[in-house]
Amino acid sequence: MPNVQPKSLMRRALEAAIRKAFTRAYQTIQVDPEKYMAHLRAAYGLPAISYDGVFGVELHTLDHIALETIRSSMKMAAAEGAGLGMGGFLTVIPDLGILAAITMRMIQKLSLIYGFPYTTEDEQAELWVAAASAAGVDIGRDLVEKQVLSKLVPQVIRAIATQASAEIVEKWAGRLIPVVSGVVGAGVNYYFVGVWGERALGHFRERHLAVRQEQERATAIPLPGSSVS
Repeated sequence: MPNVQPKSLMRRALEAAIRKAFTRAYQTIQVDPEKYMAHLRAAYGLPAISYDGVFGVELHTLDHIALETIRSSMKMAAAEGAGLGMGGFLTVIPDLGILAAITMRMIQKLSLIYGFPYTTEDEQAELWVAAASAAGVDIGRDLVEKQVLSKLVPQVIRAIATQASAEIVEKWAGRLIPVVSGVVGAGVNYYFVGVWGERALGHFRERHLAVRQEQERATAIPLPGSSVS
C-alpha cells in the first residue's frame, strides 16, 4: 500500500499536463489543408487535385503515405523525447506539450491523406472523434451530434487525458532516473505516437472505405428513365 498515493499523484499530474498540452495544441496547431495537398502532390505524386479526388486514388497509395507519415512522426517524437528526457521528470511537462503537438499534426495529416479536410465545425468535430479513437477512447455518436464544438472539444480532451495518462504512467517511471531518462523518453514517445498513429489510421481508413462504398452504390443506381440491357 505505501506506493499507491505517489502513483495516484503522478497520474493526476499527468492528466492535468496532457489536458493542458492538447488544449494548447487544439488552439495553436493546424496543418493547412491546401498547403498539405500541394505537399502530397509534390512529395508523393498524389494523382489528385482536391480532397474529393482522393477517393479515386488507389487505396494502397494512401496507405503507403499514411504509414510514412506515422513513421516520420514517431522519429520526431523519439528525438524530442531523447533530448528533453535527459532532464528527468522535471522535463515531463514541456515534453508533453511538444508530444501533443506532434501527435495532433500527425492526426490532422492522416485525416487529409484519406480525404477528410476540417474546414467546418462538423469536420473539426470528426477530427476530435478521430483523436479520441487514436487514444483508445470511444466517443458516442450521440455526444458528437448533440454538442457544439466548443463544448465537445474539452470533453474529448478530458477523456484523452484520462486514457493517455493510464497508458504512460508506468512507462514513464524511468524518467525519475536521470541516467536512463533520455532513453526512456525516446522509447515511450516512439511507442506513444506509433500506437496512436495506427489507431488513427484505422479510423480514417474505415471512414474512407465507407465513403468509397457509398459512391460506388450511387453510381450503380440507374438514372430515372434509363434502361438496363
